[in-house]
Amino acid sequence: MKTVLHKAESRGYADHGWLKAYHSFSFANYYNPDNIHFGALRVLNDDTIDAGKGFDTHPHENMEIITIPLSGEIEHKDSMGNSGVISAGEIQVMSAGTGIQHSEFNENQDKHLKVLQIWVFPNKKNVDPRYDQISLKDIEKENELFQILSPNKNDQGVWIHQNTWFYMGNLKQGWEGSFKLNEKNNGVYIFIIEGKISIENQELHKRDGIGITETSDFTIIALSDSRILIMEVPMINL
Repeated sequence: MKTVLHKAESRGYADHGWLKAYHSFSFANYYNPDNIHFGALRVLNDDTIDAGKGFDTHPHENMEIITIPLSGEIEHKDSMGNSGVISAGEIQVMSAGTGIQHSEFNENQDKHLKVLQIWVFPNKKNVDPRYDQISLKDIEKENELFQILSPNKNDQGVWIHQNTWFYMGNLKQGWEGSFKLNEKNNGVYIFIIEGKISIENQELHKRDGIGITETSDFTIIALSDSRILIMEVPMINL
């Protein structure tokens, strides 16, 4: 087993006034040649957006884009005609494919929005753009790693054009369990949303991240009540 540790305080940071953004991987003005991506996982941004503020219409192409609000609501509009609100407890996915334009704004005028923005390289280019959004309330379970994303259209959660699986865990202190990879050549990146956990004797705290490769399974222990995001991705090279 090999691991790479990204402590919360080591992430890139940008303060745009209305946007406070932490970057787990190189993004925009934050560039670390030793930390461009983890396999197919290209972007993991931890954003806080001021009330009523957001991203004006901008383009994307050939990228799988996943949005997970942690608190608050996002108003979304795109060039496919989709318009709506994504709330905490939901997950949104866009396959940018041949090209898409969209805007994202904090729906609320009186409180901050906290959101994870994740980009994954697709396994095929120039697909038709698509959009999906679901609630996690019907699939989330306490003290269990529940699947929220996969490469399979008929599987639990949303799906993307990549051999990738995402799981979340709302774990009580003292919980212990194992994670087994779906594909032996994949790697796993774990992001601690809240709490404190241990993975193979490595203690991880809020907003820490750890990449794990060259193993088929590993053990997770919740050292406090914790919320985690597990992202299993192919270990492609740029």
